Amino acid sequence: MANILLADDDAELCEMLKEYLAAEGFKLTTANDGVTALSKALAGTFDLIILDIMMPGKNGFDVLRELRAHGNTPVLMLTARGEDVDSVLGLELGADDYLAKPCSPRVLVARIRAILRRASSRLGERGSMGTETLQLGDLQIHTGTRAVVCQGKTIGMTSTEYSVLEALVREAGRVVSKAILSERALDRRLTRYDRSLDMHVSNLRKKLGPLPDGRDRIMTVRGVGYQYVVE
Repeated sequence: MANILLADDDAELCEMLKEYLAAEGFKLTTANDGVTALSKALAGTFDLIILDIMMPGKNGFDVLRELRAHGNTPVLMLTARGEDVDSVLGLELGADDYLAKPCSPRVLVARIRAILRRASSRLGERGSMGTETLQLGDLQIHTGTRAVVCQGKTIGMTSTEYSVLEALVREAGRVVSKAILSERALDRRLTRYDRSLDMHVSNLRKKLGPLPDGRDRIMTVRGVGYQYVVE
């Protein structure tokens, strides 16, 4: 049973989702302000943290910054519908995904399951692919542990960043369309105004740095998608 922390100042919504998620096989802990949310998140062991942005005490961005200073527990941000700036900032700060409120519980459950699938790191959970090491120049990806080593240094990544990187590296030298990358890495169809992939790629570029020859590791092919560059 996955253990989830939901931080939202709407107590009625929290109780409703607690019952709904319990029926779907999840254990839900709630917090109604940012300070309590951060305290519970750091004190407990959660498989996923859901953060509303607008909370008293500390807002969702402040809580996310603190969480990312301590680890890479998957985080789903809840943003106000139409607030693209909020969703982009959340992804820049290291959120795995975002969902606009109000949303249906069914959509929330689907998004939760997709994130948890990406976050899985136990050996043997990758099906027939098993465990292997993908080597590309100075980059190594260990699929069993989902560890990334670049220029001899282990790079900390969110589960979603890892999934985007692995999908691109498996197609290194070829352009991967945003539609295909969204389905492979995010487990969902690409929607018209979804900026998730753009922000995850931006984060990957910052974390991995350029290739030894100075070029970007991940090239944007405008209007099409992305390509991991082969040296």
